[in-house]
Amino acid sequence: MSRRQKIRIGDLLVQHKLISEAQLQEALAEQKNSGRKLGRLLVDLGYVSEEQILELLSKQLDIPHIDLRHFHFDPEVARKLPENHARRYRALPISEKRDAIVVAMADPTDIFAFDEISRLLDRPVQQALVRERDLMRTIDTVYRRTEEISHLAEELGEELSRGEYDLAELVESEGVTDAPVIRLLKSVFEDAVQVGASDIHIEPDEQVLRIRQRVDGVLQEQTIKGQRISSALVTRLKLMSQLDISEKRLPQDGRFSITVKDRVLDVRLSTMPIQYGESVVMRLLDQSAGTMHLTELGIPEAMLARFKRLIERPQGMVLVTGPTGSGKTTTLYAALNHVNKAGTKIITVEDPVEYRLPRVNQVQVHPRIGLTFARVLRTALRQDPDLVLVGEMRDKETTDIGLRASMTGHMVFSTLHTNDAIATVNRLLDMGAPGYMLAASLDAVVAQRLVRRVCEACADETEPDHHQRAWLQAQPSAREAEGERFLKGSGCAYCGNTGYRGRIGVYELLELDNPLTDALRREDLEEFAALARRRTSYRPLVQCALDYAREGITSVEEVMRLAGNVHGIDATDLDLEVEMDSPAEAEAREDSAPGPTG
Repeated sequence: MSRRQKIRIGDLLVQHKLISEAQLQEALAEQKNSGRKLGRLLVDLGYVSEEQILELLSKQLDIPHIDLRHFHFDPEVARKLPENHARRYRALPISEKRDAIVVAMADPTDIFAFDEISRLLDRPVQQALVRERDLMRTIDTVYRRTEEISHLAEELGEELSRGEYDLAELVESEGVTDAPVIRLLKSVFEDAVQVGASDIHIEPDEQVLRIRQRVDGVLQEQTIKGQRISSALVTRLKLMSQLDISEKRLPQDGRFSITVKDRVLDVRLSTMPIQYGESVVMRLLDQSAGTMHLTELGIPEAMLARFKRLIERPQGMVLVTGPTGSGKTTTLYAALNHVNKAGTKIITVEDPVEYRLPRVNQVQVHPRIGLTFARVLRTALRQDPDLVLVGEMRDKETTDIGLRASMTGHMVFSTLHTNDAIATVNRLLDMGAPGYMLAASLDAVVAQRLVRRVCEACADETEPDHHQRAWLQAQPSAREAEGERFLKGSGCAYCGNTGYRGRIGVYELLELDNPLTDALRREDLEEFAALARRRTSYRPLVQCALDYAREGITSVEEVMRLAGNVHGIDATDLDLEVEMDSPAEAEAREDSAPGPTG
């Protein structure tokens, strides 16, 4: 392909009357100060859209404009360009022809990048124009560290087998940064950050080492030959967490911070002795990303307005419930962000403190030295707080103190492990909280789950199968399932062949009114549940998830999985005779069924 002439994007936009000369001069002045790309500056300033720039460049350069989200590229071809060059030049080979390689570029006017890519590939290059954001996300997907991890693990295994050094001495050495164990851990963390993993599991087996990452709530596994390298990894991680490397018979917990790809990760580590060594699980908390705002959680607008009104009250109690990993902490921190103002004194009691918040007094409990939730909470109430966050209602003592705090002029936020909002009341009563105190203190319960989003790149319309149609018809808000279409991902390189990419929160909000508090005061759980289900403002988790499926955000399969988790059964194993039930019969059956116990 012939060498392209330099194109001045600013002049081109002015020539086609997409921006004015004055807007161009303003952007050029800003570019002098910031050094940023002119096109990105013009988009950020709101003078032109990215789509307008892409369409103009596509016509001017006579090259195709490709939407990477819907393009099925060959990962093997993509990896012909080394990752550092792909990121530097914002380019990625996406297909191979007989006489050339097609390279997707965010800036095809970059002549130097074009020349360097042609030299590196040693083949004629055909350019394609792509959106920069999609390109960078695709690069993260393509350049996984799996091969690098396997290679480094093999190198570490060889050095261990030769016994050339004392492992403990090596991993304690601050200056050794090129040792295989350190490079292996660095690669594992980088891979986890690229795919957005929330947890890393290191599990030794009889002959292999398994490294698993939880992405969008589902574990992805890589198996490495050679079990003995796990001891090197565990020892290094224990030292980073300031744990006892000589103790291998008892579980240990620790934490450390690490910077990966300019992102500060707070790592919570847990070790556990198992048959073939020690298992390590690390929870990754991205401190550099900051806490989310309420509007970013995915709470429906009407529900969000009610939730904001509740958390802005001067006193009372709001509980957020759900299983581990359902996003409760994220929701609570977003709520704290919303009410965190100079005139509000906030104290949190957590185990552990997950995110650091400005202006908030955060206390981490230490049960081993007697610094329990209850003890810290008592002290916190003497610190003149307006709002207290209790990490979890774990026992009767903590619950009683929290309830009394809400009755004496404080706002209390906390969490509980229950299946849904209605089951929360059952759980609190089981913990010994008197009904009259709950009625006087509890304002609302938010129950939540996370469901996976259908991958935009490989999403296709699909009709429910026979079983799914039967399940849909059994729902209280059933429509005519015949002919109703939903989205489902077929799996592609963009989503790791899972059909899903990212997650979104599913919520239900139960706000207590006079009839509900009266039933709670009398501890009449059947009447409480019946009244709650009849509330027009109360929409169960499954129905909220089903709304997302009908909007094409998630799949029916994912909604059924959620339904099974909420009701404690596998929705895929339900008897197909349910297809004969009408929506009214299904609702009656649901009302008569025993509630979940949490």
